[in-house]
Amino acid sequence: MDAMEQILREPQVIEITGLSRTTLWRLEQCGCFPRRRRLGGRSVGWLKSEICEWITSRPQAAGREAQRGAKKREGRAS
Repeated sequence: MDAMEQILREPQVIEITGLSRTTLWRLEQCGCFPRRRRLGGRSVGWLKSEICEWITSRPQAAGREAQRGAKKREGRAS
């Protein structure tokens, strides 16, 4: 870990990812999201680099036009 690594607190992670608190917890439990780090007492945080890496690893969603075109093509093939 870089000595200057930024720690993100839960509200920041929720804002950056758009995920709810419960979804964060569920994804962590199944190993699909970076684990939180105990900072002391009841404080936890996530490494910013790990959150950024997780975000960039997510597949991009296709636009509505691309989805409609794919559905039309599937319909013709049947």
